[in-house]
Amino acid sequence: MHVVLVEPEIPANTGNIARTCAATGSTLHLVRPLGFSTADKYLKRAGLDYWHLVEVIYHDNFGEFLARYPDCRLYLSTTKASRWYTDVLYEPDSFLVFGPETRGLSKEIRDAYPESQIRIPMVGEARSLNLGNSVSVVLYEALRQQGFGGLR
Repeated sequence: MHVVLVEPEIPANTGNIARTCAATGSTLHLVRPLGFSTADKYLKRAGLDYWHLVEVIYHDNFGEFLARYPDCRLYLSTTKASRWYTDVLYEPDSFLVFGPETRGLSKEIRDAYPESQIRIPMVGEARSLNLGNSVSVVLYEALRQQGFGGLR
């Protein structure tokens, strides 16, 4: 599986997500601009000693990411979606896309992929979950559907 963070802002969240990707054998894609330096101590601390287990691929922008993977199957996580993340069938090597912590995926990206949007259900008063939690919830559902291949 692939986890794509578009313009992540909080280093500790990205570090935690990197650790989740390492533990699941998933590739982490970071789409610039990043809201932090990759040398950030909080990023490194949150990832603990798992950094050698995760493949991290950097992209200068979302367009560059799409050009590199033109036929990829995208699932855009957004609070604006009507379909729950459990209502789709994830394919091997799917790309799970998440936006910046403070604003989510841009309208431009959402409008380009209306049929690819998914959401995590929550009470109406809640704006969103923590980015690391959201990635874990969706990623583990996708892996469950794949039979947790290779995980023990």
